[in-house]
Amino acid sequence: MYKDFSGQNLRGRSFKGQNLEGADFASSDIRSTDFTGANLKGANFKGAKAGLQKRWVMVLVLVSWLLAGILGFFSGFTSLWISRLFYSRIEAQVGGWISLIVITALIAIIIRQGINATFAFAIAFAAAFAVAFAAAFGVAFTFVFAGTGAGTFVVATAFAFAAAFAFAAAAVFAFAAAAVVARAAVVTRAAVIVVAAAFAAGFVFAFVLAKPEAGAVARAGAATGVVILFLLSIYIVRQAMKGSEKYALIHSTVIIFAAFGGTSFRGANLTDANFSGANLKSTDFRGANLTRTCFQETKKLSFVRPGTTYLEKSKVRQVILTGQGQDLNFDRQDLRGVNFQGVNFKDASFIGADLSNANLQGADLSRAKLVQTQLDGTDFTNVTLTGAYIEDWNVTNTTNFRNVRCEYVYMRQPTVDNPDPHRKPDNREEVFGDGQFGDFIQPIFDTLDLYHSQGVAPRAVAISFKELSEKHLDAELEIVAMEKRGEDKFLLRAKTVPEYDKSVLSAEYFDTYNQIKSLPERDIKLLLAEKDSRIQSLENFVNTALHTPKFYAQTYNNQGNTILEVPNSNLDLSRAKTILILAANPRGTSTLQLGEEVREIDSGLQRAKKRELFNLEQRWAVRIKDVYQALLDYKPQIVHFSGHGAGYNGLILEDETGNHKLVNTEALANLFKLFSNIECIILNACYSEAQATAIVKHVPYVVGMNKAIGDNAAIKFATGFYNAVGAGESVEFAYKLGCSVIQLDGIPEHLTPVLLKK
Repeated sequence: MYKDFSGQNLRGRSFKGQNLEGADFASSDIRSTDFTGANLKGANFKGAKAGLQKRWVMVLVLVSWLLAGILGFFSGFTSLWISRLFYSRIEAQVGGWISLIVITALIAIIIRQGINATFAFAIAFAAAFAVAFAAAFGVAFTFVFAGTGAGTFVVATAFAFAAAFAFAAAAVFAFAAAAVVARAAVVTRAAVIVVAAAFAAGFVFAFVLAKPEAGAVARAGAATGVVILFLLSIYIVRQAMKGSEKYALIHSTVIIFAAFGGTSFRGANLTDANFSGANLKSTDFRGANLTRTCFQETKKLSFVRPGTTYLEKSKVRQVILTGQGQDLNFDRQDLRGVNFQGVNFKDASFIGADLSNANLQGADLSRAKLVQTQLDGTDFTNVTLTGAYIEDWNVTNTTNFRNVRCEYVYMRQPTVDNPDPHRKPDNREEVFGDGQFGDFIQPIFDTLDLYHSQGVAPRAVAISFKELSEKHLDAELEIVAMEKRGEDKFLLRAKTVPEYDKSVLSAEYFDTYNQIKSLPERDIKLLLAEKDSRIQSLENFVNTALHTPKFYAQTYNNQGNTILEVPNSNLDLSRAKTILILAANPRGTSTLQLGEEVREIDSGLQRAKKRELFNLEQRWAVRIKDVYQALLDYKPQIVHFSGHGAGYNGLILEDETGNHKLVNTEALANLFKLFSNIECIILNACYSEAQATAIVKHVPYVVGMNKAIGDNAAIKFATGFYNAVGAGESVEFAYKLGCSVIQLDGIPEHLTPVLLKK
């Protein structure tokens, strides 16, 4: 039974390493509580108050005042050195000018490029003077008070950088730490105290250390320098606290400082935990498992210590808190396990991102780019996917598509010339019905897609895949397709058992592939000598796919790809049959579920045991010229017509304006007489037995309907017929199975289809 700590005062307690799965900490006070390494799977922290106890707040505020004093010393000291410009002696002015130039350059970089770039610049520059700095350190104070000597250049530069480093660290620490650790009601008061302390220290050093002969002007210049540095520090702090990427280093450093003594979830398992409404300031999440952890409406989420979790990304934190991610770019980001429940991601981009095990329940991903996105175990329950681009997305049998709302998707990434490429369903007048998208995507769960984005080494592919298949015999890996995309991209698709972890297979394959690809030719030849001839055969297939324009092309239904099908060693490619689907639903005729019928045919063939023996082609809204042109283009063995029939008057096609046009029976029979390659014709239209009777004189098998047939019966017949054909059964068996499927579904139309033989 789970433990109930709701509403309790748990400040400073230790739950380190304990099993608290499902425990309730709602509205409890967990400031400075230690949950390190605890199992908090499914725990409830709704409305809890995390962070620091009062004593830790006071300690950190005192430390911030100490840092302010250090800042004051260095700002005053630097300004004093620059004030030497006002001395009359030339050797004294050299050091001042050098310090002024260095500090001015650093300030300019801080404002323009941010503190991150400034540190990189300062470190690189300081390294060049490291030796000189060490040599001059012993005589530094001589120059400070005397202002003479041949080493002015070295000393001035060394102190300018020393002051710059101290300023960058101490200044921002002082102000930002005060703002982070102090309570909301006293932030301003604490910051004022810190500023006052730093100013006081700066003025003291500027006025006390300045030589009497420097004069009022020099002292005023030193004081002015102190003011300038403090104004700059305030600017930096404001930008860092606003989440500016240019000052991310400052923000993260201050968070580390402020998290000492705060609530610790370090290394804890927080899978499915709920922190909605909690105050998480100064909380440590380093190494925690945050899979599907809920942070909606939390307070001070930007002040947690995230470690390498997804909370370190300010954009992700903002999306979690606001629920708004429209038009944002998350390309190639690691977002594993993130909880984006209910977020608006319209037009967002996730190209190459890893969203494995993420919670996207109820999110709106309309027109989102999910190209090459890793989605193993991702929860799409109640997600809207209409208009999404799903080219090469990596979904598995653990990806949850329950109740997905999707009218259509695109199988390719958009371009300027083609903003909606490879739309599915193909017919732009058609959309997916309720639950149909899940059925559409289901068949690809048993394939492993190995996408090579930077060219391909055929030999490395062959060796890597063979090693993978030998290591994972229970995965039953079988290459089914290859495709070249552009100049340097290549897709290798392999069939595997649905329950196998494809992310593991993909990772192992590319580890081996990249190692082999980097080997010198001599080592590869030695490796090949230990392998059998199947590697050479596979290498030849890859080369063929890369260099031959067409090598048994087939449309893969759920990826929208024209792919290069890999035949097995015993397959005679000349026996591959083409099924041509001709569909027409002209304006003014009753609406038919043609899209669903074709989708069932396509899906059945893809799941078929002998799917490599069939090539499916489709023509929609066909006119008379479309019919004979398709027969010329594809030379099909099976022709399937879906649409309306008018008995002895003929079949109904479309004219140039989209209205209906009758094609008489005799004309159709004479047309099919010209194509001796046709073995079977299915006329899935009402009262089409008349056309079947005429056409069967020239074609071995024709199926027609002896009366009107409903949509459901037509779809069931087509499903059963092509499932049998895909399994290698005869036309007669396929016809019988189609009729049986109608009857099994309880539809009283199983005698409507009629098979005629030549």
